[in-house]
This record gives sequence, structure tokens and C-alpha cells, in this order.
Amino acid sequence: MECFCCVAKIGYIAKHFLTLHPMKALYHTFGCKLNFAETASLASLLEGRGVEKVGQDESPDIIIVNSCSVTELADKKCRQTIRSFARRYAGVPIVVTGCYAQLKADEVIGLPGVAVVAGSDKKMMIADYIDRWQSTHEPVQEVTPTKDMRDFMPSCSRGDRTRYFLKVQDGCDYFCSYCTIPFARGRSRSASIDFLVGQAEKVAAEGGREIVITGVNIGDYGKGTSATFFDLVKALDAVEGIDRYRISSIEPNLLTDEIIEYVASSRRFMPHFHIPLQCGDDTVLKLMRRRYETSLFAHRIERIHAVMPDAFIGVDLIVGARGETPELFENSRRFVDSLAISRLHVFPYSERPGTRALADIPYVVDQAEKHRRAAVMGEISDNKLREFQERFVGCVRPVLVEHTAHGGLMHGFTDNYIKVTLPDDPQLYNRLVDVRLLEVDGEEMKGEVVDAAR
Repeated sequence: MECFCCVAKIGYIAKHFLTLHPMKALYHTFGCKLNFAETASLASLLEGRGVEKVGQDESPDIIIVNSCSVTELADKKCRQTIRSFARRYAGVPIVVTGCYAQLKADEVIGLPGVAVVAGSDKKMMIADYIDRWQSTHEPVQEVTPTKDMRDFMPSCSRGDRTRYFLKVQDGCDYFCSYCTIPFARGRSRSASIDFLVGQAEKVAAEGGREIVITGVNIGDYGKGTSATFFDLVKALDAVEGIDRYRISSIEPNLLTDEIIEYVASSRRFMPHFHIPLQCGDDTVLKLMRRRYETSLFAHRIERIHAVMPDAFIGVDLIVGARGETPELFENSRRFVDSLAISRLHVFPYSERPGTRALADIPYVVDQAEKHRRAAVMGEISDNKLREFQERFVGCVRPVLVEHTAHGGLMHGFTDNYIKVTLPDDPQLYNRLVDVRLLEVDGEEMKGEVVDAAR
């Protein structure tokens, strides 16, 4: 359950701190949609108390880095960025929070310029820690042991787009052999349905039209209670004023036929899914300690297309995992190529200290081969995306128009998540319009408005 006393405490601390120390903050976020949503919530909280958000071409008084640690490359990028900030903004204190800060706090506190390290569940307490640092000028390190993470930290924010991101769940109990997220985010925990419905109602009152449902393992929503993710979906669907919901990444074993069929009949839930596969070979899936086989994954894809033929389906894939021999990779390639999906998000496997894979799986794929396999799967992804886009040339789809993009064009997404560019017209911002899709333009499609009456 959400910790309302903690939320009240956050507001008090932020008000006290910022009254005494008005400042300008530079924010930098790595990683997943959940991280970006939480950064936006933190920025909104601090801005409400007088802290101005600034860009990198301005002079900040504080720098807040929300880190990621999903791969070794993510850790490396965080370190490089922190060092770059320390050089560029000499003397400006840097606050580091998020998964990298949670997993490697001692390493982070030793980086140049770092004044505060706040663990994954401490993001909304940052004002208090900055206050403490300013009083003592001693580094502050606040990291809760993962096993003690029990409170749910709410987050519902718009960020820089028309879409809002509603955090419904945090943590993960799965402990896949390659993954450190349970160590960085703690065990699965959720907000109540009533609280989340209230958040959605606030979005509608602010004029928000689309909500992306986020979390670490959202299909596990309600674990330990009588509520389920399907219960949440039905409750959110009843909120008046929201035109669109999108379900972010959901495990295939938790995306039930019941949920798929409900989305197909719903006016508000979009025909758009993001489903992690990770490997298209059952032997590797078992080594990964995934909770499904390829047959179940294939069934989910088939069921989606049976009831939503136009649905966009994005798929996460890891290549070069421990145990993935050339033969098993070829099995994965064939399986992925056979799926009626729209796009792949391909990640070369990264060794993560403390995971079971390092201790239990001796077969290692070298870096060059990982990158070759990523390129193979990337080509499949490019082909599938283009095939999906070309199906809709000449069709009219509803588009929620977002801000002006580079080159004087606006962009937005169709109901089935095709990114569309349009001639600039500020009056269309945050409006649903009917758009004819004209032609494929790389990862986007060019469109023209045929009806802006919505």
C-alpha cells in the first residue's frame, strides 16, 4: 500500500528546505519509463516549492541524476555523465539516486562532485538530504537495504509530453538469473486501486488525455492483496475524461487472455502491447529462470492478433546470454522471425555481479559475437517495423498530437502506436485528430489531418 504519511512528510520537508534555500535544479534521467516518471514527479514536487528546472545550457545550483543499472553499460554511462557534470559545473553538488545508486552506493559516493546518494526508495526525500549536506558539507548516503523496502512511492506525472505516466507497482519477485532489478527495486508492492483511480481522475481534471501504466512488473500488481492487475484495468477504464490508456511492459505469463480480450473491447485501452521475450529458445529461457516457454509466448501473440489485428506489439530481446550457444541463438532467431510482432528492442547480454547466471552458467558468449547477434536481430526488427507501417499507408487513424518536433513539424502516435509527423499547427496540441498516413519515413510515418473535430 502507498505510504500517505511519507507523502505528507515529503511535502513538509520540501517546503521547509526550499523556503530557506531557493535554487535551480538540473535533472538527468537514465533508463526506463518508470525512472522518467519518477524524475518528473520529483521535479514537480520541488518546482511546487520554488525550485526552477533548468537546462544544461544554464547554471544550476544542484544537479539530480536518476540512474539506471540494468547493464554494465548503463553503469558506465552514469559514471561518465556524473564526471562530465562535475567538470562542467565545478562546485555544484550532485545528487545521485535510482538503481545504480542503490546497488553501488559506495562507488557512487566516491565520484567527483557527488554530495548525496539516495537509494531507489529515497527519491522523494532528496530535499531533506540536500539540507543535511548544506548544513555539514559532509557526503550524505541514504540507502535502504533492499529486503527492507516495503513502502510504495507514488508517481503520476506528465513530464515533457502530453502522455502521463502512472506508476501502479514497484519491485519484482522473479529473480531471473541475469537480472539485478529485485536487488535495486526490492520486492513487489503496489498502490491501492482507489488511490490509482484518484490519480487518473486528477489527470483527467488537468486535461490529460492519455495515461501509460508503468511499474517494474505491472502484471504482478496487487500481490499480497485480493486485487489483481485485471481489476485495476477495469477500474481505470471507468474513469471519465481519459481517452487512452497504454499498458507498458508486461510479462507474457501475466498477460492473460482475459486481459487481452478486455483491451480489445475497451474504448480507452489502446491496441498496443510491450511484452518481454528475452530469448526465443526454451533451453535459454530455462537458464534465465523465465516463467514461460516459447509456446505460451506464441499463443499470446496469436491471441492478440485474433481480437486486435492492427495491434502494435513490441518485444524485448536479450542476445548473447550465458548459455546461448550458436545453435540456441539460431533457434531464437527463427522463432522471433516467425512472430507477427511490430518491433524488437534488442539488448546484448551484460554480466551483472551477484546474479545466478555468473555462478550457474559456464558458457560465455564473447563481446564481438554478442554485437553480431544484436545486428542480426536488429535487421529483423527493422524489417518487421517497416512491414507493420506499410500495412497502414493510406489508412486513417486517430492521433494524439504532441509538441512541435525538430524541423517545424508536430508529431503524435496513432492508437496502435505508429509515430506520425504532421505540419506544425499549435492548435492541435493535445488533441485527438483523424490522420491519413501517407508514407513511411524511417521509424515514423508522414501524415495529414483529415478531421480535427475531436
